[in-house]
Amino acid sequence: MKEDRTMSKFKLLTDGLVKNNPTFVLLLGMCPTLATTTSAINGLSMGLATLFVLVLSNMAISLIAPVVPDKVHIPVYIVVIATFVTLLQFLMQAYTPAMYETLGLFIPLIVVNCIVLGRAEAFANKHGVGESALDGIGVGLGFTCSLTVLGLVREILGSGSAFGWSFTGGADGMLAFVMAPGAFLCLGYLMVLFNKFLKKNS
Repeated sequence: MKEDRTMSKFKLLTDGLVKNNPTFVLLLGMCPTLATTTSAINGLSMGLATLFVLVLSNMAISLIAPVVPDKVHIPVYIVVIATFVTLLQFLMQAYTPAMYETLGLFIPLIVVNCIVLGRAEAFANKHGVGESALDGIGVGLGFTCSLTVLGLVREILGSGSAFGWSFTGGADGMLAFVMAPGAFLCLGYLMVLFNKFLKKNS
């Protein structure tokens, strides 16, 4: 029984990373995915910001779900998510103002990110705090890894650098990859590769 529970917890963590990856499999959160991944560090930062909100809102919603009437549960969940997004904004403004300015509007838009609200509706309101936290960590890590990889590919091809470190001696990269067309192109190829890998190993 203990082994089954351990496997279940492990599955909660890995499902969001692989089988139900929010970016490459479920195609959720496409606005921040395409808009903020001009570099690996931007993708990583956006992913971690979403992870922070996802874990805390999942836990809070799991606690309050039994006492929230069905008619108002979505507005209540949005208020909970907005509270944690506001907390995140204060923390980023205080400790990472440059990154907050870079990500700009996409930080407050986490409130309406379909990944966060979707996990609240589909999982957190039906499970305990511990399971909801694990689900948030798994899905958040899946989103973070996806954005970081996409940002890294675009940065390498578009700027000839990785995490801000240039390896082309100042030579320009292919500008299209740090613009909107490059975002769609890179995302499409990464999705194909990811899903081929899943199919091969399923």
